[in-house]
Amino acid sequence: MGVFVCQRRSGACQKKLVAYNLSMKIFKKMWGGNTLYYPGCLTKFASKDQMEKYKKILKEEGIDFIMLKDKEMCCGSPVKNAGAKDVFLDLAKKNLAIFHDHGIDRIISNCPSCTAVFKNDYKELLGEEWDIEVLHISEVIDKSLTTLMKVTKGEVATFHDPCHLGRVLGIYDQPREIIKKAGYKFVEMENSGKKSSCCGAGGGVRGNENTLSARIGTDRVSEAKKTGTDVLVTNCPMCYKQLDDNSGDFKVLELCDLFNL
Repeated sequence: MGVFVCQRRSGACQKKLVAYNLSMKIFKKMWGGNTLYYPGCLTKFASKDQMEKYKKILKEEGIDFIMLKDKEMCCGSPVKNAGAKDVFLDLAKKNLAIFHDHGIDRIISNCPSCTAVFKNDYKELLGEEWDIEVLHISEVIDKSLTTLMKVTKGEVATFHDPCHLGRVLGIYDQPREIIKKAGYKFVEMENSGKKSSCCGAGGGVRGNENTLSARIGTDRVSEAKKTGTDVLVTNCPMCYKQLDDNSGDFKVLELCDLFNL
């Protein structure tokens, strides 16, 4: 009898949950939801200056956004790469609940890895439950291009394609256009675009094989130097940190550094 009552209650609860979700969808269609700026763990804790610059860029774009600060959790990319599937799924469900609780219907991130996880992996894991639009910040930069710094005439720049930004998300053109609009003469490295070399930090290499990682990073900077460029630009917090740490006195910039903010 007790089991029967619980089942009946469970069914009623399930109906209420379905009705609630439907109501939330209707509410969002009528009034719109919130845009979340999600900087990602590395930007949030180790590259706070970049986070502040991207917040200013979003404001320049006229995008109203919120941040969840201590309420948000890691996207789960590190545990996914480590093979902890159950932990990754648990993180995905918890993040979805947090996002729904705050009416999030769009996420903008400057981290290609976070963007790829939300856009591709969460959709695959959670199916129709995952109803949030996900964009990398390079996809929304338009109006703020007027605040770009203007470089000395004749200066040359090249771009390092982050693995997740290029191969996974298919974003190649926008960062290059931004660099050109900043006033640089743009040149490509031998290994660029879809054939770009890795910076050497991803996939746990930097954390587990530091010597190998540094060598790969140094090789990538050397490839940039061979083009005769004055500066190497990238659009990923991990790639930036890796290339800058192995650049010596060579100039490395993150895309947000191209803006006068």
